[in-house]
Amino acid sequence: MEPIRHWHLIIVFLAIALASQRLTNVEGRTHYHKRPKNEGSPPTYAPSPQDPYVLPSPAEPPPPTVPSDPSVDPGDNSTSGCVFDVTAFGAVGDGSTDDTAAFREAWKAACTVESGILLAPSDYVFTITSTIFSGPCKPGLVFQVDGVLMPPDGPECWPKSDSNKQWLVFYQLDQMTFTGSGTIEGNGEKWWELPCKPHRGPNGSTLPGPCDSPALIRFFMSSNLVVSGLRIQNSPQFHMKFDGCEGVLIDKLSISSPKLSPNTDGIHIGNTKFVGIYDSVIANGDDCISIGTGCSNVHIEGVTCGPSHGISIGSLGVHNSQACVSNITVRNVEIKDSDNGVRVKTWQGGTGCVSGITFDTIQMENVRNCIIIDQYYCLSKGCRNETSAVYLTDVSYNNIKGTYDVRSPPIHFACSDTVPCTNITMSEVELLPYEGELVDDPFCWNAYGSQVTLTIPPIDCLQDGEPEAMGEVASYGC
Repeated sequence: MEPIRHWHLIIVFLAIALASQRLTNVEGRTHYHKRPKNEGSPPTYAPSPQDPYVLPSPAEPPPPTVPSDPSVDPGDNSTSGCVFDVTAFGAVGDGSTDDTAAFREAWKAACTVESGILLAPSDYVFTITSTIFSGPCKPGLVFQVDGVLMPPDGPECWPKSDSNKQWLVFYQLDQMTFTGSGTIEGNGEKWWELPCKPHRGPNGSTLPGPCDSPALIRFFMSSNLVVSGLRIQNSPQFHMKFDGCEGVLIDKLSISSPKLSPNTDGIHIGNTKFVGIYDSVIANGDDCISIGTGCSNVHIEGVTCGPSHGISIGSLGVHNSQACVSNITVRNVEIKDSDNGVRVKTWQGGTGCVSGITFDTIQMENVRNCIIIDQYYCLSKGCRNETSAVYLTDVSYNNIKGTYDVRSPPIHFACSDTVPCTNITMSEVELLPYEGELVDDPFCWNAYGSQVTLTIPPIDCLQDGEPEAMGEVASYGC
């Protein structure tokens, strides 16, 4: 397995950070007792970072010391560190009692000890309310879930004083691991019934929006993180978010929610650098993995995705904002039964640049829009065509094969009228109908690049070379 470019592998940290864990998944329970007793809300543990964090843009810092290659076996180092079992702090784990206070006290104790382990043991179902687990803590902290951990069951049970935008937040931490052989159950069913985003109803109808619903797990302004081994399912909204982080290793996760669950992205990263996502299975109702502005040096490999909306860069440039994304590699990935395959989506009117994107060895099965660039992304009918756009360049598609849903062309390059997409490279792209026959040929608009090999279906609309006039593109910073 190839490491992320420019990463320095520090195996010692991985051995410490993955102490006392089993990396193999176990089957999560399919039924839980979900009648939490709301006996008042516990006090707030830390100020809640409610709004998305936007990083400044200074000079690039040196790469973090988190390792990037999960194929290295750190061995069993379960005797290191102190274990803080939440049941020793009063957690009941019967699926209905509010165990928030016990988890907070166990966190405070583990936070002060190097390589401390907060343990939610197996054979228990713990319910806790919206909580921020805040640092800084001693290095090597492990949050280990071997049982089941879940929030209150739906918006009616959600404490009024708690944030309804997020549930578990890990804030200002360094060298922390979130792991275990257990399940994070999101109890999202009752949230999905709310009109939290325009989405498909059970009979194909469109339900309106918006409203608030919580992201399940959020890492905020943290570094050198490891997330591994867990089953995460049925989130009310995004399953896992990383905001303003640096140095993230995600390995052997199982993320799942129903196909029609709205806005349930599997993994979302924003303003986050040096990320490795490996050997995970994601099935959900929105993007399998979504990459927002401010992200760079992201490596995705060995992921099975679908049903979902595919792997997306964007959406970028909303409300005329600047967006920069660079050095993204997606390799050895399977996408099946999904609305999109590999996608880049930007709003009209944005600025900035997307560059250095590689999609390599992707297997498609019954996917609409297998390969798509959409620089006219819009959620309503009122979006105008604008002069400014996010500049897209240096995008490579290599060894993309499989079958597509004939309701949409398998290749769709819709680039801005005024800011063309450049240096798109196509090699060994072979896409055949899953059922029926191709109705439309691939679509291109203002897209420039080259075909190393002939594609199936042929993509004659991709223009050779470079556009004659690039306008203000040179100032976009790619």
